[in-house]
Amino acid sequence: MKNVLLAVLSFLLLLSCGNDDADLYEEINEQLELNVPANFPPMAQDISYNYPTQKGFELGRKLFYDGRLSADNAISCSFCHEQATAFTHHGHQLSHGINNLEGIRNAPAVQNMAFQSEYFYDGASNSIEMLSIAPIHNPVEMNETLEGIVAKLKQDKEYVRLFKQAFEDQQVSSGNVLKALAQFMTMIVSANSRYDKYVRNEGGVFSQQELLGMQLFQQKCASCHKTDLFTDSAFRNNGLPPNPNLNDKGREVVTGFETDRYKFKVPSLRNVALTAPYMHDGRFGSLESVLNHYSNGVRQNETLDPILNQNGTLGLSITQEEKDAIIAFLKTLTDEEYINNPLFYYKT
Repeated sequence: MKNVLLAVLSFLLLLSCGNDDADLYEEINEQLELNVPANFPPMAQDISYNYPTQKGFELGRKLFYDGRLSADNAISCSFCHEQATAFTHHGHQLSHGINNLEGIRNAPAVQNMAFQSEYFYDGASNSIEMLSIAPIHNPVEMNETLEGIVAKLKQDKEYVRLFKQAFEDQQVSSGNVLKALAQFMTMIVSANSRYDKYVRNEGGVFSQQELLGMQLFQQKCASCHKTDLFTDSAFRNNGLPPNPNLNDKGREVVTGFETDRYKFKVPSLRNVALTAPYMHDGRFGSLESVLNHYSNGVRQNETLDPILNQNGTLGLSITQEEKDAIIAFLKTLTDEEYINNPLFYYKT
């Protein structure tokens, strides 16, 4: 009878521990508040099944800054996406990866990711959870596998504890690595520039030049850089002469259609004053150079966007005074709160 009683007590103790683990997950892993800014369109991604939580976000942030996501344990996501420059690769025309290998594209900004329907300049991914696979697997970026990452993380007691707290299944797994990164990126929202405060009547003030620039922008730029995301997320050929050293065919790589050759995703212009160099291959070092391209550098080819070929006239008619005003307006899109937000930074 004594042995039976001990067995029952042992079973109840184990059951209690199991319940405590579940309760621990429920108690400490609260959902984060994520509000759509008043001047933004609805989210393009369905985040309901991977809604950001405090522990998921913190885990994703730690992973984002961890070089162990690469084969040489040195190249983290943050290596090419620096917060101070809107999570772009400052000073690099093309992204650099392991062993200082160079890619063929400029690193895009990481901002307002849940409001995008497709990612990368060629739209190779349409899921915020799956997009991290591309740089991880890319042989000139991180050159790692999810299986390799999981094997490393399982050897780290701190990571084992963090995954246990962040996810209900408590597992260090490929799926949970991707979910954690997605939760972190979902929360990286830029919506508090001087422009945002101006359009939301929150005290933002514009100079006469900036007001003129905003008006000119709406007339000459907003066909592609629409809404307060400042992109229509379309794939367009903007008349850049192809770089023969890169042989990057853009959207055609994904679709296989020649009609998509040299078409690239229209980037958001939020924080654009911080994200030089510009274009998919980083060929322009200044906003002045970008506008000079549109006024006198557009080249005709079979897939050139019709917006840039009106009745046989290539490019846009923009005077120097208008260029100066547009650039003044673009600088109002810089979000100091976003680039200095300590929640997005992790000290390794």
